[in-house]
Formats: sequence, C-alpha cells, structure tokens
Amino acid sequence: MARILYAGTPDVAVAPLAQLIADGHEIVAVLTRTDAPIGRKRVMTPSPVAAYAEEHGLPTIKADKITDEAHDAIAALNVDVAAVVAYGAMIPRRTLDLPEFGWVNLHFSLLPDLRGAAPVQHALIRCHDITGATAFVLDEGMDTGPVLGVMTEAVQPSDTAGDLLERLSTEGAVLLSQAITGYVSGAVVPQPQKGEPTLAPKLERNDGRVDWSTSAEAVRGRIAGTTPEPGAFTHFNGASIKLERVRITTPDELEDHEKNLAPGQLSFRSRKPARVVVGTGSSPVELTRVQPAGKKMMAAADWARGALSDGEGRFE
Repeated sequence: MARILYAGTPDVAVAPLAQLIADGHEIVAVLTRTDAPIGRKRVMTPSPVAAYAEEHGLPTIKADKITDEAHDAIAALNVDVAAVVAYGAMIPRRTLDLPEFGWVNLHFSLLPDLRGAAPVQHALIRCHDITGATAFVLDEGMDTGPVLGVMTEAVQPSDTAGDLLERLSTEGAVLLSQAITGYVSGAVVPQPQKGEPTLAPKLERNDGRVDWSTSAEAVRGRIAGTTPEPGAFTHFNGASIKLERVRITTPDELEDHEKNLAPGQLSFRSRKPARVVVGTGSSPVELTRVQPAGKKMMAAADWARGALSDGEGRFE
C-alpha cells in the first residue's frame, strides 16, 4: 500500500482519512489548518482532522498555507502520494511535485461541473437531481486536473447541504482510497476532464436570502443549499429570521385560501396538524423550523402562534 500524506481540515475530511487507514494505507503524516477559536469563549480548538490524527497517533503539520517551513516538512516525509479533502488552501507547484504520484483530491461534484469551494451548496441551489464526487490529480488550476474516478449520488428532496456533504464524505471516502490504490499501482490512468466547466464559488451571507418570487423548487434549493452555512434567512416585520428546510406542498393537501398565496404571504393553520405555509412564485412551501433574531430555533407552528395573531402575515 501507498505511503500517504493526508491533507484535510473539516468534519467532511475525517471519513476519507479513516477509510484510507482501514484499507491499509500508511498515513505518514496529516496536513491541516492551524487551531482556530471556537464558541463564545473563543477557545483555540484543533480542526476535526487534527483531532482525529491526534487520537490515532498520527504526526501533524499545521499550516494555513504552504510556507517554506511547511514545504520543507512535507519534503522530508518522502511520501508516494498526497491525498487531499477540503484542506482549505492552494498547493503551489513546487509542493505538488514532491510526491512521486502528486496529490489526489476528492472533490464533491461531477467535474468539470461545479469547480470551486462550495460544490454541494451550489448543486442544491441550482436544483440538481444528481451530484457526486470526483477523485482527480491536482494541478495548479482550480479543480482542473485529470480524473481518476467518479461516483454519483441522488439528491433527496429533504437534503440540506449538511446532509448531502455527510453522505458524499462517507461514500467518496471509498472512491478516494480505490483511486489512489489504482493510480499508484498503474491500474488507473488519469483522464482529462470532459464537458463544459461551471463554477461553485464560496457562499457569502447574502446568498442565503430567500427570494419568494422564485419557484417553490428554487426556494427549497436556496434554503437547502445554504443550510447549515451561511444560513438561509428572510425578513419579517423588519427583522431577520433564519429558516431551516422547507417542503413543497401539493394542491390536494392545500385549503382553498392557501392555493393562491402571493410570494412571501404566510398562512398559519393552528388545528392539528398545525402548519405554516408560504407563497412562492409557483406552489406554496411548508416551513419546518425558524429562528427569530435573538431566539433559539423553534418549530414554525410555535413561532406562528405568537407572531401571526390573525393567522396571516408576510415575509419581506
């Protein structure tokens, strides 16, 4: 099996590391970002990958970018290949050239579709039915290197970005391990990417703002794609309110007055099963949970009992 440097930082990078270990690869060291302040008390905390490495006795190199010091530390390892899953920084050419087989990246899209920092989020925002993961050899471009293997995954109506990322991390872990095994042994030859590239840039807070005039599918995708981060939101009575996943309704389950709701118009039914529906540019959607400013996340119906005294209102 291969001698591997593993580069990764967040939770989604833990499962692939665990898979490589389980499959018998030798993890020589782990490259991850430096400890970061977490929580209200801003306690300096190691990344999830760093914490996993420490639990399993793996040496770590902590660097937010590849400095001369980090480059020299990697060079001293003499690894066959480096595996990368959401490390969080670009790898310069001279460092890419250190391992005999270069750096193999696991990217959570079907490349060349959705190159960039937020492929899963954009897949949901753009209402894709199918997404997946790609193992490819890193070059100096943004997710442009030749492909070693792909896997596909159906997007479920209830998926958020967090849900989908978790599944892709687990299933993509197997792809990454198999791709490295095949590549190092010579059984798998990297192939150029085929198709028209699209981009999936990092999301900003305003990407989570819901436009109720768009279709129900687009509203659901916007909310799902920005949950949990940066967070989906709208405004009610001039204040921001955070939203969790919504469900698209069907005509046969709607009462007459709910079928023609204007975009953003709210309707609350208090009798069991209590529910809150909102008009969109097409069919209404049902809210699940909301978080008013300064309060905790709560069931939409509980919020509506206090906020919608007459059972109606409007999101801005």
